Amino acid sequence: MSAPPAAFAAALERVDEPLELVERAMREQLASESDVIAAVGDHVLSSGGKRVRPALLLLAAELCGYTGPRRVQVAAAVELLHTATLLHDDVVDHSPLRRGRPSAMALWGNRRAVLAGDFFYARASSMIVEDGDLDVLWVFSNTIRLMAEGEILQLQRSFDPSVTEAHYYAVIERKSAALLSAASEAGAILGGVTRAERRRLADFGRELGLAFQIRDDALDYEAGSEVLGKERWTDLREGKVTLPLLLSLKRCTAAEREAIESVLKTAARHDHEERQAPADGDLAPALEIVARYRGVEDSVRRAVEHVERASAAIAPFPDNAAKQAMLAAAEFAAVRDR
Repeated sequence: MSAPPAAFAAALERVDEPLELVERAMREQLASESDVIAAVGDHVLSSGGKRVRPALLLLAAELCGYTGPRRVQVAAAVELLHTATLLHDDVVDHSPLRRGRPSAMALWGNRRAVLAGDFFYARASSMIVEDGDLDVLWVFSNTIRLMAEGEILQLQRSFDPSVTEAHYYAVIERKSAALLSAASEAGAILGGVTRAERRRLADFGRELGLAFQIRDDALDYEAGSEVLGKERWTDLREGKVTLPLLLSLKRCTAAEREAIESVLKTAARHDHEERQAPADGDLAPALEIVARYRGVEDSVRRAVEHVERASAAIAPFPDNAAKQAMLAAAEFAAVRDR
């Protein structure tokens, strides 16, 4: 299976014009009497990002026969919601970098970053209310609940080597897949398709989201900081037992498991005492075990399986340009290098 980044770029080109309108709609939501809100908003919206979620909504709506103006507003709300979660995530994770630039938390502090995230949540919600579709509103509000729940579930089991695959999936289904599923389903709702077709689009987004997050977790172990735009091995430093480590824990010896537990205990101690994160040398035993048991390679294989399920979910839809663009986006999720 191969899907070069060029294929994904071509998929985005199909929605270039409406994506520009989405960008404009988001920036219009930054209007505030607070200079900080405007500054934080400009910083996060100017920091790049693939705009996968609004692009997916635009393409899903087109696949379902709708290309009207409502999709711009709903897509902008979805991306504002995503931006709000990034602001809060950086505070929760104490992340100094976001996409290779200082995070809002690093520039303005925790309190301002959290409140700016709240502002983004509020503006995104207002846009959905203004759209007026109760089905879209329900999907949107349920997604906010799921994402918050996913963050808490992850925090509950940080630094815990006994995390199961079921728990890992419960986290990423909520934190990552839920919003991509919502974007796809909202596009289907705008297209006025049947409940069954709407479910297929939601499943496509969910599987795409799972693939995207698993690939992201694998990249944390294999890519350099200049590619990631953040410090390497961040998940391990923060005590997050993601799939590469989880698979290795299932396969390793008792002695190797103790070595990983020691690394996680060191990370937990640094976190509890609010000290600087563990140094690379402290992480070495766990990194060597992940490499020995092919944690990264098998995680990528799992991501490919989710892409195949995503493709199968929309197989019954007519073969048109929007469908091909969505399939290219799905394939990119499993092979991307950043």
